[in-house]
Amino acid sequence: MTRRVAIIGGGSSGLVCIKTCLDEGLEPVCYESSDDIGGLWRFKENPEPDRASIYHSVIINTSKEMMCFSDFPIPGEFPNFMHNSLIMEYFRMYVDHFKLTKHIRLNTKVLQVKQRSDFSHSGQWDVEIENKDSTKEKHIFDAVMICIGHHCEPNLPLHDFPGIDTFTGKFFHSRDYKTPEEWRNKKAVVVGIGNSGGDLAVELSRVTKQLYLSTRRGAWVLNRVGENGIPLDLNFNRVLDFFKRVLPFGVYCSLGERRLNRRFDHHLYNLKPKHRLFSQHPTVNDDLPNRILSGTIQVKPNIRRLQGSSVEFNDGTIVDDVDLVVFATGYNFSYPFLTSKVVSVSQNKTKLYKYVFPPELERPTLAIIGLVQPLGAIMPISEMQARWATRVFKGCIKLPSAKAMLNDIKYKEESMASRYVASQRHTIQVDYVSYMDEIAELVGVQPKIKRMLFTDPKLALKLVFGPCTPYQFRLRGPGKWAKARQAILTQWERMAQPMQTRPCDEPPCHSWLTWPVVLASVTAGVAAYMYRNSLCTVLQDPMAWLDWMKSFLPAENN
Repeated sequence: MTRRVAIIGGGSSGLVCIKTCLDEGLEPVCYESSDDIGGLWRFKENPEPDRASIYHSVIINTSKEMMCFSDFPIPGEFPNFMHNSLIMEYFRMYVDHFKLTKHIRLNTKVLQVKQRSDFSHSGQWDVEIENKDSTKEKHIFDAVMICIGHHCEPNLPLHDFPGIDTFTGKFFHSRDYKTPEEWRNKKAVVVGIGNSGGDLAVELSRVTKQLYLSTRRGAWVLNRVGENGIPLDLNFNRVLDFFKRVLPFGVYCSLGERRLNRRFDHHLYNLKPKHRLFSQHPTVNDDLPNRILSGTIQVKPNIRRLQGSSVEFNDGTIVDDVDLVVFATGYNFSYPFLTSKVVSVSQNKTKLYKYVFPPELERPTLAIIGLVQPLGAIMPISEMQARWATRVFKGCIKLPSAKAMLNDIKYKEESMASRYVASQRHTIQVDYVSYMDEIAELVGVQPKIKRMLFTDPKLALKLVFGPCTPYQFRLRGPGKWAKARQAILTQWERMAQPMQTRPCDEPPCHSWLTWPVVLASVTAGVAAYMYRNSLCTVLQDPMAWLDWMKSFLPAENN
């Protein structure tokens, strides 16, 4: 009999789970509580309860070649960093191409997911749902994939801000922000310097009278645009990952910090944190330094208290007549439809093997997909997790013992605690390349680069020195895609395509001059070193220059 799989959530993780189930011969049913797919990336003017919500101008922080699903490249004409509307367009193309629509039930809320009485034998689940007309149904599934993400429940720690109840302006969480026009010529404070806090501060600063960006710890700020205008995340390759693993953590951080400070001095801009670069999830923002430099954003420490329309900061400064405070203070995640004995969550911490499987279930038929915070794109990671989970469901891959899984979880928790600043934000961090390789090895799809150096050296070099794009994990093994090699070889062309919007005649390149100049410079340097004693004499007595030169000329015959 075909195994039935319940998929909870129709966002990016849910969609790829449907497709992966179909690839493995499973029967998926996706329950989406809203009236459309897209999850986090679907903009709605009015936020819905218990759902992620974005503002109108959101542009993704990861480039299209790094964020696409591994067997469905984003069209070349799409920009490298896409607006949320284009991400939705890509999702619809994906759904149409792989015919996923018939497996999605919109306007259907999952009320409860419960183990059946014979779970130790069958591994099955009772799933209770509520339809749009409020009718309830119960269905039996052989496995469950939870894909609701971790941006649904806003973290709004008002108890940390004394006097907030006296504040005469307006305050809300960043999930409720949509557009800046309402705050033109007013004073605003944004609390938090994560990606949302940085984006909102920049956008509001273009219309407000003054914007104050409040941060407890500061942040290291990356930008989307890397060297030579290449998207920064295309530098995420295996060479960089190798150096991350072999270099001491402090040395690796220092190299990155020095590079960031060459763009702008974080100390000068009052942003430099006490923690190291890779001890916190970095903030990605191209415009923040410019807005600080132009004075439209002032960086301030944490808020000490609020009183009426005044905000006092920890440095003792007070700003009067504040109209708005936006709390970009992150999110909590939870699973209210599951009992705590299945998955227990406390302060954004939960025990999952490789961030996917509860380790102590009698049968491995429940997987949580997309519950990670990578420095990179989430979509390929969710896809890799789904490819692993579906093969576990089928029995093609066996999980280790509960003890071994708990030891792996403990090791990851200790590694995270030693590296990251203690925060609810840093409970689900993963490094993109190493985590993808870790799960790919379990699935049997990690590229065999050493062998490829002999069989296909051109491709092997692309895998080592080029970006770690998702296509690499479709070259072999289960789910192998015939077009993966070509997708890798043409990825730079797709990166460049959307920017080629006018003919640009380059001046002739006189590259033939380069090597003579280099050789002449090297020769002059070597000669200066070999004759450095004579050269010092010449510099002290310029008139001795002729005598020094004569020493190299043939003697005259008398």
